Amino acid sequence: MNRNRDRTGRAFIPETNPRCAATLRNSSAPAPSGKTMSIVLSLPHIDISIEKGDWPNEAKLLALVGRAIGAAAKTAELAWPGDSELSLLFTDNEAMAEINGQWRNKPKPTNVLSFPGDDIEVGEPATQMIGDLVFAFETVIQEAEEQNKTFENHFSHLVVHGFLHLFGYDHIEDDEAELMESIETKALALLEIKDPYADLS
Repeated sequence: MNRNRDRTGRAFIPETNPRCAATLRNSSAPAPSGKTMSIVLSLPHIDISIEKGDWPNEAKLLALVGRAIGAAAKTAELAWPGDSELSLLFTDNEAMAEINGQWRNKPKPTNVLSFPGDDIEVGEPATQMIGDLVFAFETVIQEAEEQNKTFENHFSHLVVHGFLHLFGYDHIEDDEAELMESIETKALALLEIKDPYADLS
């Protein structure tokens, strides 16, 4: 992860907001009908760095990330160049608080931070460097337990949510939040994960 690269600082997900909470070539995900849905697209090169925290191994993380990204891309019709890159940093609450303080002046942990590679609007394709996603282990685990979700399902939601932020989606205004939530819900349904916002309405 290149932390020295300029950031747009647009897409961040505070844990206090209830709305937030290897190269892969294709990914398969179970459809709501019980049949296997094949997501066929060229996913970006995914650079994983497990820095701190008791995360699953890289192979499992890659599998979860690939499925989540594929579902998000299919649902929102996201596009990127064939040689594009996505960097993922897996760390702990202490390191996340430091990163959050450095880039948002909020020195406390959160579940995921999104750093877009470029300042693009919704509907525009990403550039060669799609961006970075950073995850904090203890926060992700705690949220999953509090919300009675499996780690896999909650983490997949955070990947979808963070990835959409890299493509200009946001939830500052109500209409933006409704659109983003709708896309997330549909993407997660492709993975047989129930609506994460159902209990918040």
